[in-house]
Amino acid sequence: MLRREWHRKGLLQQTPFFHRPLKERHTLKTCESQTACEDSNTGGWKCSQENCVSLWSIGEFGNLDSDGGFEGDHQLLCDIRHHGDVMDLQFFDQERIVAASSTGCVTVFLHHPNNQTLSVSQQWPTAHYHTGPGSPSYSSAPCTGIVCDNPEIVTVGEDGRINLFRVDHKEAVRTIDNADSSTLHAVTFLRTPEIVTVNSIGQLKIWDFRQQGSEPCQILSLTGDRVPLHCVDRHPDQQHVVATGGQDGMLSIWDVRQGTMPVSLLKAHEAEMWEVHFHPSNPDHLFTCSEDGSLWHWDASTNAPEKSSLFHQGGRSTFLSHSSNQASVHLSLVSSWLSTDPAKDRIEITSLLPSRTLSVNSLDVLGPCLVCGTDAESIYVTRQLFS
Repeated sequence: MLRREWHRKGLLQQTPFFHRPLKERHTLKTCESQTACEDSNTGGWKCSQENCVSLWSIGEFGNLDSDGGFEGDHQLLCDIRHHGDVMDLQFFDQERIVAASSTGCVTVFLHHPNNQTLSVSQQWPTAHYHTGPGSPSYSSAPCTGIVCDNPEIVTVGEDGRINLFRVDHKEAVRTIDNADSSTLHAVTFLRTPEIVTVNSIGQLKIWDFRQQGSEPCQILSLTGDRVPLHCVDRHPDQQHVVATGGQDGMLSIWDVRQGTMPVSLLKAHEAEMWEVHFHPSNPDHLFTCSEDGSLWHWDASTNAPEKSSLFHQGGRSTFLSHSSNQASVHLSLVSSWLSTDPAKDRIEITSLLPSRTLSVNSLDVLGPCLVCGTDAESIYVTRQLFS
């Protein structure tokens, strides 16, 4: 199913890509445009070298070679130096890219297609910090996650701070200084102007920027041990449905309209789950990647075979355990992810990598195209998700 693999020291192509300190994590994002997977940007983490944010092309999307890969060689279009480790990257629009730094800085880069260059169009140098700027003991804090919804950018960090920026404003529109006493790992929009954050003690919090103060309007949490949650995504059509992945590799499905616990817990990967994404136009399909080197496609569509969490890999099938906090919620066309009766589940799971590799740190999906980056300094691309 995988069509192309590239090895390139330091920089990889086809979406944003970067290393995280200590864990050597990478992430990547596709540009949601008519060119789909054609353009991408990357970032780096190097112990002794200057890091870069780079924009790459992997060839003509829609034009395939005889092996099913994209026609044309991958090509570095342009790059620009980046101070600190690149912790997250997001396309803001067709021309701008937002980067989060381990220094606490958030930068908006502008792509100039006429001469293929990148420039800094906006920057907030001290978006995240442990001890404030101007203090003799000033200490920056990594910006761990960003989410964009033009014209707004929301950032979270190791300092437990939430910032709301507008791309044309030099100062933050809103800052919640003490949003969390623990590290905030990821953020996404629930609906404008509401966001969802996940933290290092297993909590999912909902924030409404229309409300004053520093308290969330809702807190949901895992029961038992406080397992850190590393990633979060919202169902694109059913905004009350949220998926998270944690340090224990579990996939959690939440209904934020009711209760304070996950609707479903699915035993998934054998190590940390680094990213989870609903397919933007086919949200019955979900994708996860893990420290254990696996990349999974979860299919909860109503036309999936009648089997409970059936896992396919190399011709073998393995049933995954499934637990629920509610007695019975029937599968429906509206919210197939909220089914909590294992006997009624229609979740089929497929491994998208031919064999285990080093940690698969990040993924992104758009249309029939999926990309992921690994600690092997490789990036994998497939364009036939539903064939």
